[in-house]
Amino acid sequence: MRDDEPATYTWQPAPGELPVAVMRLGHDPIADGSHEAHSHDFPGIAFFSADGGIVRTGKHIRHVEAGDLFVIAPGDVMGQAHSDDLMGSQGWGVFFTADALGPETPGAHLAWRTHPLLFPFVHGGATSALRLKVPEPFRQEWTARIETLHQELTHRQEGYREAVSAHLVLLLVGVSRLAADVVGDLRENAEPLLAEVFDVIERRYPEPLSLREVAAAVRISPGHLTSTVRRRTGRTVQEWITERRMVQARRLLAVTELPVGDIGRQVGFPDAGYFARTFGKVHNMSPTRWRRVNGG
Repeated sequence: MRDDEPATYTWQPAPGELPVAVMRLGHDPIADGSHEAHSHDFPGIAFFSADGGIVRTGKHIRHVEAGDLFVIAPGDVMGQAHSDDLMGSQGWGVFFTADALGPETPGAHLAWRTHPLLFPFVHGGATSALRLKVPEPFRQEWTARIETLHQELTHRQEGYREAVSAHLVLLLVGVSRLAADVVGDLRENAEPLLAEVFDVIERRYPEPLSLREVAAAVRISPGHLTSTVRRRTGRTVQEWITERRMVQARRLLAVTELPVGDIGRQVGFPDAGYFARTFGKVHNMSPTRWRRVNGG
């Protein structure tokens, strides 16, 4: 990443932690903070039930209005924020990773454009968040659902994982319905090259796959592919391949009793030792320990 590019924030949930987070916006100037321009490698939404405050996305400064719903895709640049930007606003932020939606969810965000709940989060990357409007009759319902999601995550009573999943899905159904008319062809056309790259990764990550093979599949040079993907996402092609493999490895560790070596082979690591080392580098623990901590 160049020095003048915004930082990319990564979220790796702690072992056993659900990959869903909810936070209040506008109640605490220190928590809302003063932040440099940045992007995330995970999606999120910000919903505001009343007028007040400022949201900086890309190069835009947007004055918050009641019903505003900002759909923040991986790679969307959030402008440098000041501690008083959201003072007096009434809002919630909800963030999650693809893992939260179950084992069939594609791991790479530009492969989400055909997913019924995730297509609103594929709208160009490295630009600015998509701004939607929740109609007035539904705003109280949106606030109540997010508050309930927050309570489930806070109190963690029996069955909270299932409750969190259900509330998150219903929220994303609402986002998708609002976005359907706005997003349109953006999910197909906003980033055609990157979409093609991630399609290749999605199809071929279980087999040996190199930068040169991805470049050949999308018909450009490896050097051009490297610079384009790094510039638009903050990561290399190989890092995205590894990320996709790790998503599937976590799923298999959590929901199957397959030996670790078999899981490694299924996600593109013929060498069990290399798989274990790579997994350990990404997660700071072995696949066996990760499985034990996460109840697999």
